[in-house]
Amino acid sequence: MLLTLLKGKLHKATVTHSELEYEGSCAIDAHLMQMAGILPFEQIQIYNLANGERFTTYAIRAEAGSGVISVNGAAAHKANPGDRVIICAYGQMPEEAAAAFHPRLVYLDADNRIVRTGNDIPVQAA
Repeated sequence: MLLTLLKGKLHKATVTHSELEYEGSCAIDAHLMQMAGILPFEQIQIYNLANGERFTTYAIRAEAGSGVISVNGAAAHKANPGDRVIICAYGQMPEEAAAAFHPRLVYLDADNRIVRTGNDIPVQAA
Protein backbone atom coordinates (compact mmCIF):
# COMPACT_ATOMS: atom_id res chain seq x y z
CA MET A 1 0.00 0.00 0.00
CA LEU A 2 1.20 3.53 -0.79
CA LEU A 3 0.73 6.26 1.80
CA THR A 4 0.67 10.00 1.08
CA LEU A 5 2.85 11.96 3.52
CA LEU A 6 3.96 15.55 3.92
CA LYS A 7 7.26 15.82 2.02
CA GLY A 8 8.11 19.49 2.54
CA LYS A 9 6.54 22.63 3.96
CA LEU A 10 7.09 26.39 3.98
CA HIS A 11 5.33 27.50 7.16
CA LYS A 12 3.84 31.00 7.39
CA ALA A 13 5.25 32.32 4.12
CA THR A 14 4.12 35.85 3.29
CA VAL A 15 2.55 36.36 -0.14
CA THR A 16 4.55 39.09 -1.89
CA HIS A 17 2.68 39.20 -5.21
CA SER A 18 -0.71 38.18 -6.59
CA GLU A 19 -0.62 38.19 -10.41
CA LEU A 20 -4.00 37.39 -12.01
CA GLU A 21 -2.76 37.77 -15.61
CA TYR A 22 0.35 35.61 -15.12
CA GLU A 23 0.31 32.01 -16.34
CA GLY A 24 -0.97 29.97 -13.39
CA SER A 25 1.25 28.65 -10.62
CA CYS A 26 3.03 29.88 -7.51
CA ALA A 27 6.47 31.41 -7.89
CA ILE A 28 8.62 30.64 -4.85
CA ASP A 29 12.11 31.89 -4.00
CA ALA A 30 14.35 29.11 -5.42
CA HIS A 31 16.36 28.90 -2.18
CA LEU A 32 13.19 28.32 -0.15
CA MET A 33 12.06 25.66 -2.62
CA GLN A 34 15.39 23.87 -2.28
CA MET A 35 15.28 24.01 1.52
CA ALA A 36 11.76 22.50 1.58
CA GLY A 37 12.55 19.94 -1.12
CA ILE A 38 9.95 21.37 -3.51
CA LEU A 39 10.79 20.89 -7.20
CA PRO A 40 9.86 23.15 -10.12
CA PHE A 41 6.46 22.15 -11.53
CA GLU A 42 5.70 19.99 -8.49
CA GLN A 43 2.10 20.03 -7.30
CA ILE A 44 1.66 22.00 -4.09
CA GLN A 45 -1.16 22.75 -1.71
CA ILE A 46 -1.50 26.28 -0.34
CA TYR A 47 -3.39 27.01 2.89
CA ASN A 48 -4.19 30.69 3.43
CA LEU A 49 -4.16 31.64 7.12
CA ALA A 50 -5.81 35.02 6.38
CA ASN A 51 -9.02 33.73 4.78
CA GLY A 52 -9.08 29.93 5.15
CA GLU A 53 -8.73 29.25 1.40
CA ARG A 54 -7.06 25.96 0.49
CA PHE A 55 -6.03 25.37 -3.11
CA THR A 56 -3.82 23.31 -5.40
CA THR A 57 -1.34 24.65 -7.94
CA TYR A 58 2.26 23.97 -8.95
CA ALA A 59 5.56 25.56 -7.99
CA ILE A 60 7.81 27.58 -10.27
CA ARG A 61 11.12 29.20 -9.34
CA ALA A 62 11.48 32.84 -8.39
CA GLU A 63 14.90 34.41 -8.02
CA ALA A 64 16.92 32.81 -5.20
CA GLY A 65 17.18 35.06 -2.17
CA SER A 66 14.35 37.32 -3.35
CA GLY A 67 11.81 36.15 -0.77
CA VAL A 68 9.18 36.08 -3.53
CA ILE A 69 5.98 34.12 -2.98
CA SER A 70 3.74 35.02 -5.93
CA VAL A 71 0.30 33.44 -6.29
CA ASN A 72 -0.57 33.58 -9.99
CA GLY A 73 -3.42 33.00 -12.41
CA ALA A 74 -6.83 32.01 -11.09
CA ALA A 75 -5.31 31.29 -7.66
CA ALA A 76 -4.60 35.04 -7.35
CA HIS A 77 -8.26 35.34 -6.29
CA LYS A 78 -7.44 33.23 -3.22
CA ALA A 79 -4.44 35.11 -1.79
CA ASN A 80 -3.39 38.75 -1.53
CA PRO A 81 0.00 40.31 -0.84
CA GLY A 82 0.58 40.26 2.90
CA ASP A 83 -1.43 37.07 3.51
CA ARG A 84 0.42 34.40 5.47
CA VAL A 85 0.24 30.95 3.86
CA ILE A 86 1.45 27.42 4.41
CA ILE A 87 2.82 25.79 1.26
CA CYS A 88 2.97 21.98 1.33
CA ALA A 89 4.23 19.29 -1.02
CA TYR A 90 3.29 15.66 -0.52
CA GLY A 91 4.83 12.40 -1.66
CA GLN A 92 3.74 8.80 -1.86
CA MET A 93 5.76 5.93 -0.49
CA PRO A 94 5.34 2.35 0.64
CA GLU A 95 4.14 1.87 4.21
CA GLU A 96 7.52 0.46 5.26
CA ALA A 97 9.40 3.57 4.06
CA ALA A 98 6.83 5.90 5.63
CA ALA A 99 7.66 4.65 9.13
CA ALA A 100 11.18 6.13 8.92
CA PHE A 101 10.42 9.18 6.75
CA HIS A 102 10.81 12.78 7.97
CA PRO A 103 9.61 15.85 6.05
CA ARG A 104 11.63 19.02 5.38
CA LEU A 105 9.96 21.76 7.42
CA VAL A 106 10.97 25.38 6.85
CA TYR A 107 9.65 28.10 9.18
CA LEU A 108 9.65 31.67 7.89
CA ASP A 109 9.37 35.17 9.34
CA ALA A 110 7.17 37.94 7.86
CA ASP A 111 9.90 38.76 5.29
CA ASN A 112 10.20 35.13 4.12
CA ARG A 113 13.55 34.64 5.81
CA ILE A 114 14.23 31.25 7.35
CA VAL A 115 13.80 31.30 11.13
CA ARG A 116 14.44 27.59 11.61
CA THR A 117 14.18 24.24 9.92
CA GLY A 118 13.20 20.84 11.21
CA ASN A 119 11.87 17.44 10.30
CA ASP A 120 9.36 16.73 13.06
CA ILE A 121 6.35 18.43 14.64
CA PRO A 122 5.99 18.09 18.42
CA VAL A 123 3.05 16.16 19.80
CA GLN A 124 0.13 18.55 20.37
CA ALA A 125 -0.74 18.84 24.06
CA ALA A 126 -4.33 18.37 25.16
